[in-house]
Amino acid sequence: MKAPWNFARYLPLAQRFLSGGRLPGLLLAVARKSAKQGERFAGFKEDLRLLQGLCLAWWRGEYRAVSTQAVVAVVAALLYFVTPLDALPDWLLGVGLIDDLAVLAWVLRTWSDELTAFRRWREAQTPARLELIERLPSDEHSVLQAPSS
Repeated sequence: MKAPWNFARYLPLAQRFLSGGRLPGLLLAVARKSAKQGERFAGFKEDLRLLQGLCLAWWRGEYRAVSTQAVVAVVAALLYFVTPLDALPDWLLGVGLIDDLAVLAWVLRTWSDELTAFRRWREAQTPARLELIERLPSDEHSVLQAPSS
C-alpha cells in the first residue's frame, strides 16, 4: 500500500529527530496534543499510546527487536500528527485531523507485524516495569537531550 500523500517528506525529518536525540520532546508534544483533542481522538488514543510506548522502549534501549525503518516511520507519523500545518491544517474544524488519522492508520497497518510483536513484548512486562519504560520524560530532561542548534 502506498504511503499517504506528503508523508515521505517527514521521513528524513524523523531520522534527524532520532539521530539528534530529540525524540523525548516529540513524545511530550504528542502527549499534549492527544490530551487536548479529548473525545475527537478517542478511537486512536490507544494506538497513539502503543506508538509512544514503542518509541519510549526503543529510546530507553529496552526494546530493540524492531526494524529501523519501522521506528523511522512511527516517528515520522508522530511528527505528522503534531505538525499543525500539514496536508489539512489542524485548525480546520471537522476535517483538520483526517489526514493525521490517515497517516497513523497507514503506519499501524503497514508495520502491523512489528507492532504486534511489540504489543506481545509489552504484555509480557510487569505493570511496574512497563510504567518505568513508558513514563514520559520530563520537559527538563527533553530539553537537556535536545541538540544545540
